Amino acid sequence: MKRMKNATLRQLQIFESIARLGSFTAAANELFLTQPTISMQIKKLSELIGSPLFRVQGKRVQLTDVGKELVPTCRSIFKALANYETIVGHINEIGHGQLSISGVTTTEYFAPRILGDFIRLYPGINTSLEVTNRANIIERIKQGLDDLFIIGQINDELDLISTPFIDNPMVIFASPEHPLVEVSGIPLAAIEDENFIEREQGCGTSLILEKVLGTSGVKLNSTIRLGSNEAIKMAVKSKLGISMLSRLALNREIESGEIVTLDVEGFPFIDSWHLAYLKGSNLSRVAEAFLNFATEQREQYAKTLLSQ
Repeated sequence: MKRMKNATLRQLQIFESIARLGSFTAAANELFLTQPTISMQIKKLSELIGSPLFRVQGKRVQLTDVGKELVPTCRSIFKALANYETIVGHINEIGHGQLSISGVTTTEYFAPRILGDFIRLYPGINTSLEVTNRANIIERIKQGLDDLFIIGQINDELDLISTPFIDNPMVIFASPEHPLVEVSGIPLAAIEDENFIEREQGCGTSLILEKVLGTSGVKLNSTIRLGSNEAIKMAVKSKLGISMLSRLALNREIESGEIVTLDVEGFPFIDSWHLAYLKGSNLSRVAEAFLNFATEQREQYAKTLLSQ
């Protein structure tokens, strides 16, 4: 095996992109390179290592055992370089640098507002926000793909340092014409008679619902499971049933009168959004600044985000 010190940073970037995306074509698009260039650089890197890094199966490529071992090394190198770049840019003050955040789907309703305020305070900082489902966020945490992660329900299997920074009130809601809209103090058992539209199993909203029901003995009549907040809101507005979502996801529809929250026993159920990162990770100065900013402003955001 030839010395890895002869491998170029570009070759490692190409390798990591293919490993993450599972496709030479997707990596070429992401890196703005031609596919022949991608293939040539991977061939050279494989020759340096003395072993193939990928095997092709159909339209997708899979990592060999040697390739799998290289992935965490690449990401460690990239993270170290990113941290160095941040440190150089912030020796005297926070003013320039990169901040990468990912969060579960509901964060799209509030994270851009907070990030916008942070960028206005530090206009030299470049930020990215990846919004995806809970399963993907857990995978991104494991791979250390972002500086900070916004999650609701903490996964006990992950060794995380988490800081609650915004309340997450969960509410049950219906269309304005629903007969329960005018009823006060609705017993939890009363919603057993309603068609309850649920999010997919395993997502944060589904986990909270399981927590709320707990040992109550209430069993929901759920005939529909949908994979996004927007799909659930559309189903409720179409009078297909009632549902539960974060109040933060419903501001626009409540203000317009398209939906109405129901006065159900035990609701709003107050959960929390957390900013988290893996224990042992070295937060960049930018990530640490954002963490401090978000937590220091938590009371203000708790008021303004729910009054929009």
